[in-house]
Amino acid sequence: MIRKTLFVTLLLSLFLAACGPAVIATEAPIPVTEAPIEEMSAEISAVDGLGRTVTLSAPAARIVSLAPSNTELLYAVGAGDQVVGRDELSDFPEEAKAVDSVGGSMGDFSIEAIVALEPDLVLAAELNAPEIVKTLEDLGLTVYYLPNPKSFEDLYKNIETVGILTGQDASGLVDNLKGRVAAIDEKIAPISARPTVFYELDGTDPLKPWTSGPGTFVDLLITRAGGFNVGSSLEGEWAQISSEELVAADPSIILLGDALYGVTVESVAARTGWDSITAVQNNAIYPFNPDLATRPGPRLVDALEEMAKLLHPGLFQ
Repeated sequence: MIRKTLFVTLLLSLFLAACGPAVIATEAPIPVTEAPIEEMSAEISAVDGLGRTVTLSAPAARIVSLAPSNTELLYAVGAGDQVVGRDELSDFPEEAKAVDSVGGSMGDFSIEAIVALEPDLVLAAELNAPEIVKTLEDLGLTVYYLPNPKSFEDLYKNIETVGILTGQDASGLVDNLKGRVAAIDEKIAPISARPTVFYELDGTDPLKPWTSGPGTFVDLLITRAGGFNVGSSLEGEWAQISSEELVAADPSIILLGDALYGVTVESVAARTGWDSITAVQNNAIYPFNPDLATRPGPRLVDALEEMAKLLHPGLFQ
């Protein structure tokens, strides 16, 4: 039950001290646009992740966010003051914690609380069941379902869409993120060897820890940062891998996405049979903030920068 709760929590956060010099990944400052909302006479229309055309008569002034990534996007584009409600797991930026919670830690939202906030826009995400969109729409609320990005280009598009819906100019933020990604690409381009990386989502069962498979943003981040994801050969976006399979894969770097939940570098190194793994022998086990890598928002670029530095420290000296 503990493993199941931890894994569900990790996925909902989603996507949802080291044995060496690394620490929990820190976030780079993200420039926030503070342009005022301009009155617009024309309607705003945008097609959402469910293929629906969502129309607003004006930029949204009262917004309820149903996902941590959406909340981060809203604050990043400068629409933080327009957020009147947020899901229980939204904890970044710090000021978001002061916004009224509408529940949702395990997918159960307070519909009454959402309606009482009188939002002119509810911003949902893929971690929300499509049924909640229909429930809220049946109550007369406008809901935009933001799709999970599959690439950085998708991320930029989501940021631009949120800017349009809120009346904020997101171009500066997008340009900043593009520049940072391009800088990493330039650093990584000359590499001739890619280290094998194991990203642990949930090691509650050390004999079969959960990891990120193909098609996830974690997989993309590892690849873009100049590594090879051990989980890329598994079936499913989230998969378990046996200790035997992991020992055979012999990762040279282990990233602990579950370090915030009590998993330590020492406990991982002490797992039966893991002493033969290169990452364990070289003390290359690093805690990694899961919110950076599994929340599909602007901090995905922070995750890319941190991963690239851990995988190729010599390129960033």
